[in-house]
Amino acid sequence: MNERSALVAGGSGGIGSVICRALARDGFDVALTYRHDVQAAERAAEAVRDVGAKAWVHQLDLTDADAAAALVRSVPRLDTVIYAAGPSIPMGYTAQITSQQFAYQLWADAAACFNLLQPAIERLRASRGSIVALVTTALLRYATRDLLSAAPKAAVEQLVRAIAAEEAKNGVRANCVGVGVIAAGLLDDLIDSGDYHEHALEAARRAIPMRRFGSPEELADVVAFLAGPRSAYVTGQTLRVDGGYSI
Repeated sequence: MNERSALVAGGSGGIGSVICRALARDGFDVALTYRHDVQAAERAAEAVRDVGAKAWVHQLDLTDADAAAALVRSVPRLDTVIYAAGPSIPMGYTAQITSQQFAYQLWADAAACFNLLQPAIERLRASRGSIVALVTTALLRYATRDLLSAAPKAAVEQLVRAIAAEEAKNGVRANCVGVGVIAAGLLDDLIDSGDYHEHALEAARRAIPMRRFGSPEELADVVAFLAGPRSAYVTGQTLRVDGGYSI
C-alpha cells in the first residue's frame, strides 16, 4: 500500500479514469466512485492496480449528501480529493433553457461537489491534504450555448477558492483545473448526442491557438501535479489546460 491515498469522484469516466491512473503512477492508492457504470469503474480500478497501486470502487450518487459524507468518512486515509464528476451537459442558448434545467444542473454539479468537499475538509486537515476540482475554461472565455456547464462550474470554482482561503492555515490546499476541449469524456457525449458535428469540431479546433484538442493524459498530469507535493505552495488557483483557448 502506498503512503498516500486519493478519492476520485467520477473516476470511472473517460477523463476520471485517466486521472486515477496518473495518481497511481505518482504514488497514490485510489478510491474511485461511479454512479451507473460499474464495468467502467472496474476497468479504471484495474488500470490503477496495473501500475502497482491499490484501488477500491464505490457506487455513489453525489446529490445524496449523507451518502457522500459517509463515503468520505469511510476511506481509511484521505490525502487528496478529486472532483471529476458531473452530469451530462446539454448545449443550448440561454433563451431556450428552462428554469428546471438550470436548477437541475446547479444541483447535480455545484451542490454535488459541495456534498463531497465539505465533509472532506476535516479529514484533509488531519493529512494536510489537497483538493482538485475540474471546472471549465469557459469561465474565462465564454463559449456560446455553454451556460449549463459554465454556471455550475463557476460555483464549483468559488467553493474551491473559499476552501483554499479558509483552510490554508490548517494545511489544506485547494485548486481547480480549467478544462478545455479534451478528446474524451464530455466531448464524446456531445458528439454522440449530435450537439457537436464535424463542422463544429473544426471550428472548435480553429479557436484553439494550439489547433488541436487536448488528451486526457495531458489533463491528468496537471491534476496529479496539483494533488501532490510538487505543488506544495500552490492554492486557490485555476490552472487552465485548454491549448491557449482562454488567452
